[in-house]
Amino acid sequence: MRSSLRRSPVVLALTTVTTALTLLTACGEGMSEDDPFGQASQALLNGVGSTAARAALTKRWAPIHYQDVDVTGSHSLGGKSDFISRVDFDGDWSGTNNWDNTGSRALTGHAYQSVVETSSHWYLLYTFFHPRDWSDSIFDTEHENDGEGVLLVVKRDGSEYGALVGAVTVAHKDFFSYVPSGSPLTSGSESLDGTLSLATFEGVSHPITAQEAKGHGLKAWPYYDIVGDGVKYYPSLTLAEQPDSATDSDVRYKLLDIYGSEGLWQRRDLTTLFVSDGTFRGDTGGGCGLAAGNCGTNSANAPWGWDDQNDGPILRGEIAKDPAKLAAYYFSPSSQFSTTYTFNPFKGIGADPNQP
Repeated sequence: MRSSLRRSPVVLALTTVTTALTLLTACGEGMSEDDPFGQASQALLNGVGSTAARAALTKRWAPIHYQDVDVTGSHSLGGKSDFISRVDFDGDWSGTNNWDNTGSRALTGHAYQSVVETSSHWYLLYTFFHPRDWSDSIFDTEHENDGEGVLLVVKRDGSEYGALVGAVTVAHKDFFSYVPSGSPLTSGSESLDGTLSLATFEGVSHPITAQEAKGHGLKAWPYYDIVGDGVKYYPSLTLAEQPDSATDSDVRYKLLDIYGSEGLWQRRDLTTLFVSDGTFRGDTGGGCGLAAGNCGTNSANAPWGWDDQNDGPILRGEIAKDPAKLAAYYFSPSSQFSTTYTFNPFKGIGADPNQP
């Protein structure tokens, strides 16, 4: 069921002050209503080593997310199998019972965010998790767990939240790159795949992303889109809602810091969740596979396991661990991108990610 604090669609345009108050309160930063901007601004001016700074920055640019939903077949669970959620939606950190528990647990909207910083750019990575990668055809392979997402490239232009200049999305074993209109970036060693569309939410522009039903490949909208049933998710720091039905146009997803206590990076060596570096542990139990032999095991990855199958020198996981290298390869001019990190917990650079 939805939270009773759920907002009406008519209240999608909030004032800047209200947005800042929400950000600061959710981040746990001390503040007064007489100075709503002070500490968030100071946090970003000092870099993104604090939980508050990362929350404020990733909320500012978090995608408006369109999730296509398919209600056909028993493994769709009436569309529920396409709802996004957190990895521990079932109350544990086991990767081998997520398929089994999808039907009996709430799938409230969540996405994991991570921030990596250089002197020239912020790299914001958003990971959308589904407990099932499923099918309604006996000829297709299914598997337990599914993690795909988008990397946003934000230029540090002297303004508080910077300027969004590019995006790279993950669709299965391929990455796709986009730039918004007016971006200074053009295609680099990889050709651009389209224009990054933006829409206004809470008074500021956000990129629009979209995921397929079933396999959940992710691209910029409208290169994937809702076809028939679908859910439109909007970012929040406090609300995590489950859609009311397979067709719901106003649902909140909550951002979780991937480095934090509820995140995945601290659990990268947890053997009940990961079978190897960046690869979720998943088995064939719970009825996965419509025909014998078509349920894969250990088939999904966390961000530090994402890999494009043919993008030259960009190695597995570098979309998370070394995004400046990826951006300089995918986009031009590459000289814009500093490759010296000032905050990158994936490489052990920056403040202790466990500290506020």
